[in-house]
Amino acid sequence: MRMLSTLAMATMALTASAIASAATPDTPPGAKNIVIVHDAFVDGSGWHVVHDILIHKGYKVTVVQEPLTTLDADVAATRDVIDAQEGPVVLVGHGYGGSAITIAGARPKVKALVYVAAFEPDVGETVKQLSASMPEPSDDIRQSRDGHLLFDAAKFGTDYAGDLGTNRTNFMAVSQVPTTAAAFGGAPESVAAWHDKPSYAVVATDDLALSPDLQRWMYKRAGSKVTEVKASHAVYISQPEAVAQVIEDAALAAK
Repeated sequence: MRMLSTLAMATMALTASAIASAATPDTPPGAKNIVIVHDAFVDGSGWHVVHDILIHKGYKVTVVQEPLTTLDADVAATRDVIDAQEGPVVLVGHGYGGSAITIAGARPKVKALVYVAAFEPDVGETVKQLSASMPEPSDDIRQSRDGHLLFDAAKFGTDYAGDLGTNRTNFMAVSQVPTTAAAFGGAPESVAAWHDKPSYAVVATDDLALSPDLQRWMYKRAGSKVTEVKASHAVYISQPEAVAQVIEDAALAAK
């Protein structure tokens, strides 16, 4: 009986060890820290599925919750998160968040930049200027009297996330995060990190909120490695596997 009890305990210990091993993914090579900077008009919660895909591959993922008041404030929030990481970082930006990572990406810990349907400005360029150079297919952003910008809620689903269901987009429309016009007018004054660091980019080919042609032009100018995905501006929600793969490619190549 004692022998059977001992064998049973050993079996249980081995099983527990196997389960723990399976539940803890190996640390991936390259950069293990992924820092994500969300777009204007939304918060970071939409990155939930991309987060889950990456953490199950062994990455540490942190989402910056920007104040969306000024570009300087959003860059400062991003730098704080970068500085808190241990080891190399892949910095990801969506939409307006591309402006923040272009500046904050100069931090030494940042080894690669990923632009997801994002602005990729050069020194002195603003989101407002770039958007005006190749206007987005839709024109449904409204400015309030106090200088905040929001999408027309009735058109948010079509303009921002045309490939998501209305049960999702109706909520996104009414839970928008107001963004100041001042933030869109901010510009990198002295640095554009993509000049010195490898960059990757996702073109959302059905994007109505940021011209796909502008995306291609910016990414070509920067020499970014481009992946085109048939999706709306909310590509990170509608095509999370494709977006996560680009981020992983950047992380694996990071040195």
